Amino acid sequence: MSSNKKYWKSVEELNENSSIVEALRNNEFVEEIPTDEFLADKDSLSSSSTTRRDFLKYVGFSTAAATLAACEGPVHKSIPYVLQPEQIIPGVADYYATSMFDGFDFANVLVKTREGRPIKIENNKLAGAKFTANARVHASVLSLYDSMRLKETKLDGKNATWQEADLKIKTSLAEAKANGKQVILLTSTLASPSTEKLITNFIALNPTAKHVIYDAVSESAALDAFETVYGERALIDYDFSKANTIVSIGADFLGDWQGGGFDSGFAKGRIPQAGKMSKHFQFEANMTLSGAAADKRVPMTEANQKQALVKIYNVITNAAVSTKKVEGEDVIMNAAQQLKAAGTKGLLVSGIQDKNAQLLVLAINQALGSEAASTIGSRQIRKGSNQKIAQLVVDMNAGNVHTLIMSGVNPVYTLANSKEFVSGLKKVKVSVAFSLKEDETASITNIAVPLPHYLESWNDLMLTKGTYSLTQPTINPLFNSKQFQEALLSWNGIAGTYYDYIRDNSANYSNGLSWNKMIHDGISVGTASSSSFGSADFSGAATSLVATKAAQGFELFLYTKTGLGDGQQANNPWLQEFPDPITRVSWDNYVTVSKVDADKMGLQNRIVANGGLNGSYAKVTVGKTELTIPVIVQPGQAKGTIGLALGYGKKAALKEEMQVGLNAYPFYLNFNNVQDAKFEAASGEHEFACVQGQRTLMGRGDIVKETTLKIYNEAKDSDEWNTMPKVSLDHKEVAATSVDLWESFDRSTGHHFNLSIDLNACTGCGACVIACHAENNVPVVGKSEVRRSRDMHWLRIDRYYSSEDTFAEDNEKKENFNGLFGDKGSLGGFGEMEHPADNPQVAFQPVMCQHCNHAPCETVCPVAATSHGRQGQNQMAYNRCVGTRYCANNCPYKVRRFNWFLYNNNDEFDFHMNDDLGRMVINPDVNVRSRGVMEKCSMCIQMTQLTILTAKREGREVAVNEFETACSAACSTGAMAFGDVNHKEDEIVKLAEDKRMYHLLESVGTKPNVFYHVKVRNT
Repeated sequence: MSSNKKYWKSVEELNENSSIVEALRNNEFVEEIPTDEFLADKDSLSSSSTTRRDFLKYVGFSTAAATLAACEGPVHKSIPYVLQPEQIIPGVADYYATSMFDGFDFANVLVKTREGRPIKIENNKLAGAKFTANARVHASVLSLYDSMRLKETKLDGKNATWQEADLKIKTSLAEAKANGKQVILLTSTLASPSTEKLITNFIALNPTAKHVIYDAVSESAALDAFETVYGERALIDYDFSKANTIVSIGADFLGDWQGGGFDSGFAKGRIPQAGKMSKHFQFEANMTLSGAAADKRVPMTEANQKQALVKIYNVITNAAVSTKKVEGEDVIMNAAQQLKAAGTKGLLVSGIQDKNAQLLVLAINQALGSEAASTIGSRQIRKGSNQKIAQLVVDMNAGNVHTLIMSGVNPVYTLANSKEFVSGLKKVKVSVAFSLKEDETASITNIAVPLPHYLESWNDLMLTKGTYSLTQPTINPLFNSKQFQEALLSWNGIAGTYYDYIRDNSANYSNGLSWNKMIHDGISVGTASSSSFGSADFSGAATSLVATKAAQGFELFLYTKTGLGDGQQANNPWLQEFPDPITRVSWDNYVTVSKVDADKMGLQNRIVANGGLNGSYAKVTVGKTELTIPVIVQPGQAKGTIGLALGYGKKAALKEEMQVGLNAYPFYLNFNNVQDAKFEAASGEHEFACVQGQRTLMGRGDIVKETTLKIYNEAKDSDEWNTMPKVSLDHKEVAATSVDLWESFDRSTGHHFNLSIDLNACTGCGACVIACHAENNVPVVGKSEVRRSRDMHWLRIDRYYSSEDTFAEDNEKKENFNGLFGDKGSLGGFGEMEHPADNPQVAFQPVMCQHCNHAPCETVCPVAATSHGRQGQNQMAYNRCVGTRYCANNCPYKVRRFNWFLYNNNDEFDFHMNDDLGRMVINPDVNVRSRGVMEKCSMCIQMTQLTILTAKREGREVAVNEFETACSAACSTGAMAFGDVNHKEDEIVKLAEDKRMYHLLESVGTKPNVFYHVKVRNT
């Protein structure tokens, strides 16, 4: 029988109506303890006499209170479709073919949308869509959701309607026409036949109007030379796949030279087939992607580059122009002889911004009959004129310009004589800027009109002669934007929309394709006629080039970085955090200097206690402009030269975190990328965010394996150059891969995925890194966290320098170590190998989770958060992970990333994941990870499973080479290939059986599902 006895602790409990008892029963903490206020106030905290015991009491109470509060999850309200669009199926992605051109970058792409949101850029792989997306194009989807975009039309700095602005512009145009005053349309290169037709109509209606084309980064010298010889303003669309011998003088053709996009053709000739591959000579000052890929690279000032170009011209054309002797003469003559021997399979390119130099380039390629330099299908992506923009500034300051209408340009930021432009702008009666942002120019014009992003717009493009592509919107405009072409229609008095205008106009260029087919494919390819070679004074050009005087001080080379380009996407956190492929520095620009010059001036880089990189400051002076800039000591930089990236230092319409670096455009005098500069040391030390402290290979030949084409062809056994590491088993030396600590399971049934990476084809461009960011919701952590080695990139591209001039000499030096001390001692020897050569060889190696079949991470996880799937993927269950980081410590490849903080919806990380607009880019198929969990490459398991399920739903087998990951799909050079090794027809099977195949750190016995191909150099 149970007892009815009642126990009580306080007499108050006997009172059934007591409010005190009720309060105590429902609320453990009756009085709120203001711990937040106390701990957040630095002054009161520092002056407090609180005892340790009281402090622990505060902490205990606040922790308990936070724990109780955490039990109540946040409420997220969902609003269903009232009327669901037919074309949108929740959970199923839609793809739209479109083309991108912003005046600097261009590509034929597919846009992946989910529930009406563009979330990823992918390459259009139809025939004729040859311009693939680089890192900036992949990142452009995030720029769509930039919260700093211009959202409303502004009149004199105040919000207004487009109708009000349109009325003011039309009034101004009428006034200019009546008074015979100049009207200027200032735009970037348009490459749009429909837009150019509208501008022609506009000028016909406004006889005093002119169209001035302005490219922030000019190719005017090459355009002028082509126009002189061929009679039209265009650029050659070089096909590097048709060249067996390539000589580049100052042209970073794997970067942004003449628009870029040459890497795919170049890579085709770099993979040894039938014992042959192309030979590449590079003469340059800065270390570039092209120089890093060269078989023979010679650091050289521009003055010497001009001499080298004339020497090669003499050899190829049998001319006899007198030249000066320069350093590297033997290499120059060797390159010239090999180029001449190659004949039609030879190609010479140059980035020297001098019309005479570009005339010699045309003459040399014409003399060779170079198949790679055909004028059929010339490029239409650079049309700017240095002379016309200079004249415009003069006319504005003279008061001759009545109305100035700008679209897609920011001359206040990008012009070297920006102050003169601003002064002239004040004398213009009505100035209009069509701009994505209220940037430096739009903020000081009378009228600022928000432009739609290209993913919100209709347009047509002719990137090369004979091709016609469409830009179509993939989302309704997010803001009250107005397309420049719609405005032109209004001013020209043409009824209808720009969509109607393009559709009517497209029949002239679509090569017989229907409108629906054009929309579906995004591109049509016709036939283009070649331009006939004309006459020019090539001998006079060579003589003028040789007579060019050398710089009095240092030669400053201005260039565009692989990440930020000309600076249009400076507010894009993906690009700001993208490490430069050469220096591995993010969130900064800097002046690069050779070690010889740095030592003379006392400039240095050093790695500090927390692993961060610090660097000296230097003062650079060009003309009257002076900047104090941090220094990177760059191996391979030509002596007497320095390098500096454009595109940084923007302030207007940027989040505070993105206002990094210094604006180098004021140095870009007369649009010449090489300037005579004064260079001297300055006081202070700069903190860099550099992701690679180890700057040499240090003889670890089992990570980056390489050989020469001669050895590759002549060796009887591939083991001579693709050595299999050995281990000891029962006191006998055996192949490392034959020894296992684990029992293997049968991997021959079902799918089993492998990823192949060819070191010969990888140029380090980084498109794969940004594509991985977009596909997998990789967070941006900011400069201070990157500096602490806490970057979250799932995929990194390691860059290695040789200590000696070549990696082969590195290995030879390592193998000849004898004992610990002395000249050949390993202690001093390995110390010497920490320092890169003055002109090192370079290797790029993409590294992600290797998805080991015998994964060391899986055996040490105490909660089984990481495990192995039957399809070969190492999987992560984020909800199981408790953040011990044992797996990261046990990973020999160091590819796991730990979420030290919550990067999503956190004011401390005010990037795209901290506002509703930015989060629209998030891929719903991939979880956004939280604080305290480990994450890493998943081999895009969401993509592989979708491929399997799609085939199942359609009642078919997975097609050959149908499986892809974000990185393999983004790789334009074919360096990355993904597939199912159990599907015998997949390309991955052949790659896995190739004699160049090897795994990273095979001696560890992890049996990765990622493999690499030995790098072969044609030396």
